[in-house]
Amino acid sequence: MVVYSFYIFDRHADCIYKRRWLPTASIPSNSSRPVSEATTDGNVARSRKALSAEDDAKLIFGTVFSLRNMVRKLGGEDDTFLSYRTSQYKLHYYETPTNAKFVMLTDTKSGSMRIALHQIYVSIYVEYVVKNPLSPVEHPGGLGVNNELFEITLEQFVDRVLNATS
Repeated sequence: MVVYSFYIFDRHADCIYKRRWLPTASIPSNSSRPVSEATTDGNVARSRKALSAEDDAKLIFGTVFSLRNMVRKLGGEDDTFLSYRTSQYKLHYYETPTNAKFVMLTDTKSGSMRIALHQIYVSIYVEYVVKNPLSPVEHPGGLGVNNELFEITLEQFVDRVLNATS
C-alpha cells in the first residue's frame, strides 16, 4: 500500500496540515522515449495542470464535505462516510468528536484506513498538537500545525506502519 497525501482540516474548514508523498515511478533507464514530469505512474501524461497545494486542499475538502452530507441525507444521521475509490486513488476519511477531519489518499488496493487515521489522531495529533501548550487551540486564517515532533512521528508512522505493508 502506498500513501499519496494526508490532510487535516479544522472545524472551520481550514486546512491546518497537508503532506504529500510522491510515488516513485518505475521507468526503465534504457528507454529512448521522453518522459513527462507530470507522469506519476509511468503512464501517459495527464492533460490537466498540476494544482497548487491550497487548491488541492480546497478540492479535497469540498469533495469530502459534499459526500459526507449526501451520505447523511440519504442514510440518516447514523450512517457515516468512510471512503471512496476512483481509478487512480482511494480517499479515506475520519472525523473526530471535535470536528477535526483527517483525510488520507492511498492507492486503490488499500483496505480501510479508519483504524490508522484514528491512531494518527489519538497517538500523534493529540499527543503533539493538542497537548502542546505552545500550539494554538484555534488555527485562524488557516495557520497550520507547526510542530516538528508531529511531522517526524507522522512520517515514521506512515513509513513504518502503512508503507511497510506493501
